This record gives sequence, C-alpha cells and structure tokens, in this order.
Amino acid sequence: MLTDIEISRQTKHRPITQIAEQFGITSSELVPFGDAKAKVKLSILKRVEDNLEGKLVIVTAVTPTPFGEGKTVTSIGLTQGLNALGKKACACIRQPSMGPVFGIKGGAAGGGYSQVVPMEELNLHLTGDIHAVSSAHNLAAAAIDARLFHESRMTAGEYRELSGQAPLNIDPEKILWRRVVDHNERSLRNITVGFGDNNGPIHESGFDITAASELMAILALSLDLKDMRRRIGQLVLALDTLGQPITAETLGVAGAMTVIMNDAIEPTLMQTLTGDPCLIHAGPFANIAHGNSSIIADRIALKLADIVVTEGGFGSDMGFEKFCNIKTRVSGKTPDAAVVVVTLKALKANSGIDSYNDINQPEHPSI
Repeated sequence: MLTDIEISRQTKHRPITQIAEQFGITSSELVPFGDAKAKVKLSILKRVEDNLEGKLVIVTAVTPTPFGEGKTVTSIGLTQGLNALGKKACACIRQPSMGPVFGIKGGAAGGGYSQVVPMEELNLHLTGDIHAVSSAHNLAAAAIDARLFHESRMTAGEYRELSGQAPLNIDPEKILWRRVVDHNERSLRNITVGFGDNNGPIHESGFDITAASELMAILALSLDLKDMRRRIGQLVLALDTLGQPITAETLGVAGAMTVIMNDAIEPTLMQTLTGDPCLIHAGPFANIAHGNSSIIADRIALKLADIVVTEGGFGSDMGFEKFCNIKTRVSGKTPDAAVVVVTLKALKANSGIDSYNDINQPEHPSI
C-alpha cells in the first residue's frame, strides 16, 4: 500500500493557474508561488460581490485521539465527491502549524487519495503566512521590552523631553504579550528576560506556538485589511502601573504589525488529487482560539462555488461550537449542513474502555 506522501508525489498536479481559471479566478487576481500554489487577491471580493452565495458545509468530529479522526480527509473527500457528481465545490481548510506536523499528529493535507497536493508544500511554510504572524507578534514583544528599557533609565520628564512621547509606565509584572515560535519548544514556554547591563529590567516572559497568537485568531476573523488593522490596534499587550491597558495602538506598533501581515491576509489556492480547488488560510488552534479557517476564504469560495466544505478544529465541543458561536457571528453566514466524523477508536479511547496508548497499537485485538 502506498503511503500518503508516495501518493502525493506520484500524482501529476495541474498548473495552479488552470485550477484558478476553472474555478472563476482571473489571472489578475492571482499571485502564483510556483506551479502548485498561489495567493488570491482580495480585490476578487469586489468583482464577485453580486454573485449568489453557495451552500456552506461544516465538517466536525467527536473528541479525537491524539492522532486525529479524519476531519480533513473527510472534507477533501467530500469536496472531490461533490465535484465528481457535477457540483462546483471548494474546500476551505486551515494552514498546518509545523509543531503538530513534526509532532505526533503529523500533517494536515488529508490522506490517501483524498488530500491536498503537493502535501509537503502545504505542510511546510506554504506561502509564509505563519512566519508573517510570528514576525508581527514578536515585533510587538520587542517593542514592549524596548519601551520598558528606555523608560526605566530616566525620569518621566526626561523621557518626554528626549523622545517627544508620553511615558507608558509599563508594569513589568503585567506584560501580557509573550513571544511565539512555530514549533513545540517546551523549554521556552517560561523564561526570564532582561539580563545584562543594557537589557533590563528583568521580568518573566515565555514562548507560545504561533497558532496560539491572538494575531492568528485576528487573521482568521478579519473581513478585510482595514478590519484587520482595527483589530490589531485593539490588542492589549500589557498594563501600566495603575492597571490601565496598553494596546498595540498606544505602543505605536499596530501599523507596522499590519504591514508585516499585509500579504498574509490573502488566502492560498491549492488543489486536491483530483484537481478540485482548495483555499487554505489561517491556522488558529481550537483549544486556545476558535479553531477555524478564515472568513475571507469562505467569502471568496461561497461566491464562486455551489458548495463550500470547511472544517472546525479538534472535536465538536471545540471547533464546531466556536464556529457557531464566534465565526458565524462575525461572518453572518451560518452553515447549511454539518458532517460529523465518528470513529470506534475515538469512542473507545474517550469512554475509558481503552487507553490512548493501547488503542493505537496496530495489533490491538478489539479494533
């Protein structure tokens, strides 16, 4: 039996420009990244705003095992099946984080003959959106510490005179904005920064995975670039010594963060093994954010397809509930149907009949 990567590499995919043209995206609305993937410009939304909207299908699952229960492979397979039946269907999924890709869970391209290809390009870097989120996030973290350092070296009057800015009086014990990296870097989860003569004051910090960044959630929930800029400006990064919030706007970094994420707001177009369109955009985890791909990708797909298949992260008590309670309230689009993935493996593991370790052994007699 061929592995997923062998199937992906043996399949001759079509040029992404052909997939786009067939789906209704013009060449002027496309920014190709090689032959296999391309960014879709948001200008398309103006052109298709009068198109009728298609139906939206959300794929969810019971509480999964650590290996997942096949929501993505079901989403891709359903999209392939609908197109085979003559429907114009498109899948909308999240971009994989490299933490799970190199961890126990693996990639997020689907599997078997229902996957997005080339799978290694989807799973690794794609078009750089996650790196843009990391850079924008860490810019804010660096700016907080720089401001804290400079204000701590002089009086409020001296700082105002030299910088032309009012001091923010950041409380070093109330800095809420940590750093991010797109790996499972356990050793950096809690760190102390500010050591050295020109780096203080010393305070606690740490690293989260990039998918946990509030910027990732903002990317997925933004309606356009202007809306993303507004949301970034409202981020609370720290508290001052009086307990008042210090936002990205107050710190003066909201515009720079938005510029770094300027291209990340555009979804990426790829294809399934059978040449069906798939829009990949944003990657918020469902246990720490709302766990769904972007509203922008859905809006584009719904204006071009008869049926759009998307998925909610993790189980129905995570991604699906947050899809209904968070994403639909912002987008105004409720699902027309839901598909629930249920496996015996997950039912046994979560019922306590079998442990996660036992049930995932291939020789387990009860499977």
